[in-house]
Amino acid sequence: MSPVSHDQHPFGIDFGGTGIKGAPVDTARGEFAAERVRIKTPRPATPEAVAAVFVDLLAQFEPSDAPIGVTVPGVVRRGVVGSAANIHDSWIGTDADALFTAATGREVHVVNDADAAGLAEVRYGAARDRSGLVIVTTLGTGIGSALVHDGVLVPNAELGHLEVDGHDAESRAANSVREAEDLSMEQWAKRLTRYYRTLERLFSPELIVVGGGISKRSEEFLPLLDLDTEIVPARLRNRAGVVGAAWWASLPR
Repeated sequence: MSPVSHDQHPFGIDFGGTGIKGAPVDTARGEFAAERVRIKTPRPATPEAVAAVFVDLLAQFEPSDAPIGVTVPGVVRRGVVGSAANIHDSWIGTDADALFTAATGREVHVVNDADAAGLAEVRYGAARDRSGLVIVTTLGTGIGSALVHDGVLVPNAELGHLEVDGHDAESRAANSVREAEDLSMEQWAKRLTRYYRTLERLFSPELIVVGGGISKRSEEFLPLLDLDTEIVPARLRNRAGVVGAAWWASLPR
């Protein structure tokens, strides 16, 4: 995909532990409007250091006044980061919207990374045109989650930390646990069934979407789950963060 003029396209940035990825997004189609660029996450990944990387990343694209959406691996309330489980402690209490807006000279809105992926799947992916409550889960190092009701995000749903059988759910059912304990898909599916049945009991969702890198192998474990709710693999995969962040930035405020 060759670079194109994208003045009208919001820009999405997916800020992760190892890499920072960004691209302008055609929000009519949910596709990149230019080639995605990836830069290594700085060490330490303080807010100021990450903001500097954002400036370098944006310099690789045509100038634009379109808004920017940024994923953050933490709780976000009105642009302020409220947790830092997997990022530098200095993020806690940082008004990331204000910091990144000042650094880039463009309107910036941050969103929890799992929420961004959930928005992308509801708008463009596996849950498109689905009404009612959709729960999007990301099975990776932990379990990320997003709650979207009739297309409206209920932010910061940390459903990976629900207590299931006396354990933090992600400490038993995350994909990293499957790998660390060398679980078979059948063994892992039993744990996932307990987790997703808990979600069913508490939320009665219309649909559950499963993302994360392991979703590429969904045919190996999703048919083994014993649930009443329809459960399907995510479609956007590694594009979800950038696309969801850009969509978030494009919303009226």
